Amino acid sequence: MTAPASSARPAPVVTIVAAVLNEADNIHPVCVEMAEASKALPDCEFIFVDDGSTDGTVDALLAVRQQGILTGLRVLCHDRRLGKSAALRTGIEAARGRWIATIDGDGQDDPTEIAGMLALAMAATGRPPLVVGVRLRRRDTLSRRMATRFANGLRRRLLRDGCPDTGAPIKLFLRDDFLRLPQFEGLHRFLPSLMGRYGVPLVCQPVRHRNRLHGHSKYTNLNRALVGIRDLLGVMWLNNRTRLPHRVIER
Repeated sequence: MTAPASSARPAPVVTIVAAVLNEADNIHPVCVEMAEASKALPDCEFIFVDDGSTDGTVDALLAVRQQGILTGLRVLCHDRRLGKSAALRTGIEAARGRWIATIDGDGQDDPTEIAGMLALAMAATGRPPLVVGVRLRRRDTLSRRMATRFANGLRRRLLRDGCPDTGAPIKLFLRDDFLRLPQFEGLHRFLPSLMGRYGVPLVCQPVRHRNRLHGHSKYTNLNRALVGIRDLLGVMWLNNRTRLPHRVIER
């Protein structure tokens, strides 16, 4: 899938992508907050990718669009659940913006952070960076915080990616940099390491973390840990096998 061509209006500067699964109760308040936050942003669009929800998530998104709450809202739907990384890729492939901001649809991320992250990225000299939101104060249960701390420590020790918290959903990067990466489920948790192999610099930005508005997490500590270790080993192999030239000379 490629970004759709449009002659009616110029491409937005940034596309905000949210992957959602069974978040019907959160859609309206999250979209209202995004609309307010967008006032501090240059021209932007919003893409919500529904990853096979079985509740009223899609209906809630269509209602938000019909009510005109979020200008430029696009709703994409998977025919079955494929995972968060697949949903993000669907949205990023369809995006028209040069910059991509990712955010969760459960209300734990503050969309007003995006303006500051974009300003940091656009002011950077040299190659545009990946900006990762680092949650300084987690609004999670003690067991989840401990599991995340262990996972982050293990990842930093093995991948040496220089990022204290890759699990935060709120990130900002160039669309082209993301689409250069191989697709696999779990990709979104390893962007600093994978993009770093392609020479993308990393900027870590402290962000606020809030309680989920409604519902519950789709992951348990056990399944997140088991999948995370498998993915970590895969990323180590992938990084070790990636070979890129420092520069290319045309003769």
